[in-house]
Amino acid sequence: MIKETIPKTGETVRIQSYKHDGNIHRVWKETTILKATDNIIIGGNNHTLVTESDNRKWVTREPALVYFHKEAWFNVIAMFREDGVYYYCNLASPYVYDGEAIKYIDYDLDIKLFPDGKYFLLDEDEYIQHKKEMRYSKDIDDILHYQVDTLQEWIEEKRGPFAEDFVHIWYKRYQELNQS
Repeated sequence: MIKETIPKTGETVRIQSYKHDGNIHRVWKETTILKATDNIIIGGNNHTLVTESDNRKWVTREPALVYFHKEAWFNVIAMFREDGVYYYCNLASPYVYDGEAIKYIDYDLDIKLFPDGKYFLLDEDEYIQHKKEMRYSKDIDDILHYQVDTLQEWIEEKRGPFAEDFVHIWYKRYQELNQS
């Protein structure tokens, strides 16, 4: 059983993504905690090392904020590029933090949101394939489809991490923490 804790503001933690079968999917080496409560974690990173399940390594290109919510079956990455803020949203299990890393199960489906407000659901073929191979239950399938709708509502209503003030406030906080 995983004993959950709450990371401290300013602490640097890893993020570990798994697949439904328990295999590691992807690891982000360093994310600075900007806020953590019983229900949410907001972090920031820039040029952090990412290791894929096949041990391929790469480094993120731009500053990013990460948003995890204990009751949401998705997490959100806001990436700051020259032409605006791009969002990559993973349909995933709610996170756990065990003192070692922020951990979640990645369920393939993603939504990419562009600075102009357009968004697209991605990786439906991968979801169908993994649903069959890893035997996602009907309950998991129902939850994920409901959460796609919820995520789209958040995007359209500019709720949570999609609120314009959210990214500016937390990115400024990330910059302040990295200067000290």
